[in-house]
Amino acid sequence: MPLVVTTPVEKMTGSYSRRWFALIVLCLSLLIVVMANTSLIVAIPDMTKDLQLSSSDLQWVIDAYTVPFAALMLVLGSIGDKYSRRGALITGLLLFMAGSVMGSQVDETNLVITARAMMGIGAAVVMPATLSLLVAIFPKHERARAITAWTATSGLGVAVGPLLAGWLLQDHGWGSTFLINVPIALTGVIGALMLVPPSKAVGMGRIDYIGGLLSIASLGSLVYAIIEGPHRGWSAGPVIAGTVIAATGLITFVLWELKHPHPMLNVRKFRTRAFSGSTIAVALLFFGTFGSIYYTTQFLQFVLDYDALETGIRLLPMAGAVFVGSAATGWLTPKLGMKTTVAFGILVASASVLLLIQVDKDTTYPMFAASLILIGLAIGLSVAPATDTIMGSFPESELGVGGGVNDTSIELGGALGIAVLGSLLGTQYRDKLGDLVGGRLPADALDVAEQSVGAGLAVAEQAAKIPAIGPQQAQALVDAVHESFAHSVAQTSLVGGIIMAGGAMVVLALLPRRKSTGKEDHAGRTTSDQQDIPATLNPRTPQGTSSR
Repeated sequence: MPLVVTTPVEKMTGSYSRRWFALIVLCLSLLIVVMANTSLIVAIPDMTKDLQLSSSDLQWVIDAYTVPFAALMLVLGSIGDKYSRRGALITGLLLFMAGSVMGSQVDETNLVITARAMMGIGAAVVMPATLSLLVAIFPKHERARAITAWTATSGLGVAVGPLLAGWLLQDHGWGSTFLINVPIALTGVIGALMLVPPSKAVGMGRIDYIGGLLSIASLGSLVYAIIEGPHRGWSAGPVIAGTVIAATGLITFVLWELKHPHPMLNVRKFRTRAFSGSTIAVALLFFGTFGSIYYTTQFLQFVLDYDALETGIRLLPMAGAVFVGSAATGWLTPKLGMKTTVAFGILVASASVLLLIQVDKDTTYPMFAASLILIGLAIGLSVAPATDTIMGSFPESELGVGGGVNDTSIELGGALGIAVLGSLLGTQYRDKLGDLVGGRLPADALDVAEQSVGAGLAVAEQAAKIPAIGPQQAQALVDAVHESFAHSVAQTSLVGGIIMAGGAMVVLALLPRRKSTGKEDHAGRTTSDQQDIPATLNPRTPQGTSSR
């Protein structure tokens, strides 16, 4: 058996014999892409202290990864389809690894931001490549199980990133959290050469680069505006400019794609209820996931006083629940239909967020554990069938674009969750703290304390050292900070839960019913909006994707 797989998928006469080993490589590659953001959650306090990061600097450390990641996936997925999906995977992993090494060695803010941007570009190549290779390698009747494993890996990365980072931070500096990625990326490169066969689209034609540039401009500006709005203010010039560019770019992109003979993305697909409903479902789920984890980790660290490792350990129930939900969806979806399974999963996610409206300053870990378990179950139940439907909507020549659409939904949903819920969280915290300690704390100290729960506790720590204030009043400030943050978590969860429950109703209305009328178009695809079972779960429905 050759050391490097050289036979392309499209030239194989049957199913690739080592496809399940190849899936391990694809899941490992996905793992570091997800971990890159979640591991940063627990490293932020050390990075802020060591690099003297301002709130703007810290935001750019995070955004430098997210903005290129979301903006470039459609284009880079298409390029991978055209030239080499395996080549794209390897290139992305190498770029991701280079950015990780750089991030671990530098000690200047702008260089850390540059390293994170390199990682974001690498992630934008890797993530759609993993999904397009998965669909190309696996035959239709096995594809649902493979996508379920891919989905479970996403949930695992959310929980394992903080755990590994917390473990490293016990004895090492924040730079070690970047190095987590290096051995996994190196293993992915070697594994891709040995186990993942070459694959590219057959007869794809020229790439729509103008459409690609328009998608980069609109998506990049949209994500930037979403992230920066809560921090700069929604009326700030850069945020307004980003919103205008995003809206103009999106309209121009749609008009261009409608008239282009070979569009980057066939926007007419959004007329299909199964496709549009699944895309919204994926975005909604990660809206809730990223938003609730954003404030759950802060509560665990700043209110319950867990260190980085202890916080990472307490996120693990979510990863376990993702695996349970993923196992359940393989049994439930064929029996109940994709519509029922996906909508039920989003309702479970809504319940997980609404559970936290009971939070107060005396709340202990078990309530957060219950919320994490519910949201893990929701991801496991819903993401795999929704992703399967999205990918089943694309022909073999557009699998990279399909992966880009799915993954962009994840990133947009996550960015919206952190921006919208994070903005509300900050507003509620600031207002409540002002009510509790306003007039009893110097104005400049109050301004600092109102910035975040971490800043509030830092002010209390400094206050305890001032003889005129003393430990007793400092402890009263700590209690006020805890109460204010607990209040903000409860209020934010109420709004977040209502948004998700409303979204679940939209998804339920959009997704088609289970039974099909059996009508087909000229390409042999079911045209009835009543069909909701993807080809991987319903072999009777022909699809335009490769059968390998």
